Amino acid sequence: MSKRIVILGAGESGVGAAILAKTKGFDVFVSDFSAIQPTYKASLDQYAICWEERQHTEKDILNADEVIKSPGIPDKAPIIQKILSKNIPVISEIEFAGRYTDAKMICITGSNGKTTTTMLIYHILKDAGLDVGLAGNVGNSLALQVAETPHDYYVLELSSFQLDNMYDFKADIAILLNITPDHLDRYEYKFQNYIDSKFRIIRNQTEKDVFIYWNDDPVISGEIQKCNPKASLYPFSDVYHPGLKGYIRDQQIIIETLNGIFIMDRNKLSLKGTHNLYNSMAAGIASKILDIRDENIRESLSDFTGVEHRLEVVTRVRGVDYINDSKATNVNSCWYALQSINTKLVLILGGTDKGNDYSEIEELVKKKVRALVFLGLNNDRLHAFFDGKIALIEDARSMEEAVNKAYRFAQKGDTVLLSPCCASFDLFDNYEDRGRQFKECVRNL
Repeated sequence: MSKRIVILGAGESGVGAAILAKTKGFDVFVSDFSAIQPTYKASLDQYAICWEERQHTEKDILNADEVIKSPGIPDKAPIIQKILSKNIPVISEIEFAGRYTDAKMICITGSNGKTTTTMLIYHILKDAGLDVGLAGNVGNSLALQVAETPHDYYVLELSSFQLDNMYDFKADIAILLNITPDHLDRYEYKFQNYIDSKFRIIRNQTEKDVFIYWNDDPVISGEIQKCNPKASLYPFSDVYHPGLKGYIRDQQIIIETLNGIFIMDRNKLSLKGTHNLYNSMAAGIASKILDIRDENIRESLSDFTGVEHRLEVVTRVRGVDYINDSKATNVNSCWYALQSINTKLVLILGGTDKGNDYSEIEELVKKKVRALVFLGLNNDRLHAFFDGKIALIEDARSMEEAVNKAYRFAQKGDTVLLSPCCASFDLFDNYEDRGRQFKECVRNL
């Protein structure tokens, strides 16, 4: 009898894992507690894969030899608890796909900046002519690409949820941008649990592998002292210290690798702001380690256009700029956004609170924000923190209402910023849906 693989969640990662499992000859069953999108149903049917939606039939799940879990399903979900009680292994799609490819894996994680850095590295490698795939939190499922369109290189954005269920997978190049409190509702509200999850990115690395990280993050520095990584270390910073592999000197980005020294004028970077300097440096280091030609790296770092929903300039209406930063689903992301804008602001915050500590943005809000609009079904925690600190605060229950109120509050020369600090699931399908609705409402002003 063939090994039985059960896949929970029939989104991008689940369907990709199901197709790879089927092509490898496993007995495959897919179960989703929600409705499955028609396009994904068609993909499963094309491969004659059994599936169910809007339920989890336990007799068809608890007989699995192995379960591949969507990163969105928490361990405390009843079906996962039952699976674990039967000692059935639970892995991620990335772990499963990694068994069937020898491609080089460039893996990026961090509380903030990982999508931009991932897309930037992919852009550099693709423009340099490498056979490269984009996967993880962005692009198409890694498992699907391994099954249908295998590549020599993969650039993977990895969330803590994906890292949690990875065991034997290894990153050839691991990048850790920063660690600030996020998703603590999934980690028993213990920051250390979340830190441990992020550090799984260097799991299984050897002396032949590379670990790139932001040198000035105190959390990362503390953990490195404890875990003593085996990989070659490539710390970077915007201030020179001995031992750094990437730094700024006289407005020049300098990157030192075994393949030589890369130099570029920091003012030529297409992405602006300190946080994007770090993202660009991490991407530059990874590219130089892969021996991409200097002129290719420079060209790609200077023509990259950015990521949708991340500090995305929408338009200007009556002298007011509107910026979509819907991807800012945690407080630190919002901090970067506030820091990078030099005008007075009307800030749209709110959504599903993940145990946020808003004190990180308090000073910037007091200094820069003219008015706050809280966009969510339950804004109690936002009111508890910000009431009395900003004179103008109003609630909104829809994006149209939020944008109209922001329009009313903003003065010529201001910026209206959607940078919610929170997940989107109370009013929107996801952060992309939230960002698209924002852009549509702004354009309808």
